[in-house]
Amino acid sequence: MSPALRCYRCGDRYRDPLRVRCDCGEPLWFEPDAAAFGWEDCRAYDGAWRYEPLLPIDRPEGVARAAGGTPLVRSEGLDDAAGCRVYVKDEGEHPTGAYKDRGSAAAVPHAVAAADGAVGTVSYGNMAMSPAAHAASLDRECVVLVPDDISPVRLELIGQYEPTIVRVDGDYGALYGDALDLSDELPVRFLVSDAPARISGYATAMFEICEAFAPDAPDAVVLPTSSGGFASGLWRGIRDLEAAGRLDDPPRLCLVQTAASDPITRAFESGATDPTPIAPDETGETIAHSIGNPGPRARVRALAAVRDTAGAVVSVDDDRDTSRAAAVPVDGGFCVEPASAASLAGATRLSERGEIDDDDAVVLVPTGTGFKELGTGDASVATERTNRSALPERLASLLGAR
Repeated sequence: MSPALRCYRCGDRYRDPLRVRCDCGEPLWFEPDAAAFGWEDCRAYDGAWRYEPLLPIDRPEGVARAAGGTPLVRSEGLDDAAGCRVYVKDEGEHPTGAYKDRGSAAAVPHAVAAADGAVGTVSYGNMAMSPAAHAASLDRECVVLVPDDISPVRLELIGQYEPTIVRVDGDYGALYGDALDLSDELPVRFLVSDAPARISGYATAMFEICEAFAPDAPDAVVLPTSSGGFASGLWRGIRDLEAAGRLDDPPRLCLVQTAASDPITRAFESGATDPTPIAPDETGETIAHSIGNPGPRARVRALAAVRDTAGAVVSVDDDRDTSRAAAVPVDGGFCVEPASAASLAGATRLSERGEIDDDDAVVLVPTGTGFKELGTGDASVATERTNRSALPERLASLLGAR
């Protein structure tokens, strides 16, 4: 049986396993009985299901079994840019190339077990691909609501899993609330960004990080932030490990937003507890489109996570983000989407402010691969040309110039 759903803010509990929001308006999450958990209780499974005792479902079938277990790599090449000792938790190595698979691995099978009908989501990016893939692996229909002006490239990425794709004209941002209503009216369960089982799946990233550092912990975890769901999941993981007595000094959660749309940063800097959504005329263009969220649904909980862990929220602009996007593959060897490069840019800014020290162990979390982005922008790449007979001499000249 699933653990009880609880509101982190008011403490109310619910037994409806498919409920998403509390009566107070805040998102719910599953609260497992973690008090007796120890690392020795981990299952002999790969990936996220190693932590099955702390999850709301047992290990399911399908591509969910491939979720989690992403590498944590010490990346000395990024130390100078970040101003600290860098570790990279590469979430782009999931089946659909993004951290969303951790959430879908728990949320899709949980929804399938709890109700008949299709599963669905509202997204035109990583969040669209992930539930579609996980539903396909369980032979369950999936409905994806996308904006009417979606690009052909994104349609191709989503369409490979053959979900029912519905292009919706009108206020796309309002579809979150519409989706929750539609879940009550139609035979489809929409899995929004802060669905409780999804948050449980995200918590496994923190379990993996902390187990790798045990008995110590990293000084900080830096991640790009959109809806606030992933930040909520990492905070849930910290709380579970604290309840289990496995984490005495938790890492600081540091969130990074794009300056084009940064309501959580503004609230953090002003001391507010409830970030105010950004109006359309205040929202700018950004290459980090996946974190350009003017009204994050879990914004209050994400901000609470930051303050509870003595963390920080910073914003980065496209110029800085672009330069860091180049540094991540060149100096670190990781191919990441522009929004993921914001984690490095954010760590750099925190170091410049003195909030991260040069000897701090800091985990950067690239949330999505950059390979899905290739071919969608400037394809010009500098090259050299020569003929075969002149190749040795030309290579010697090129290598000597470096």
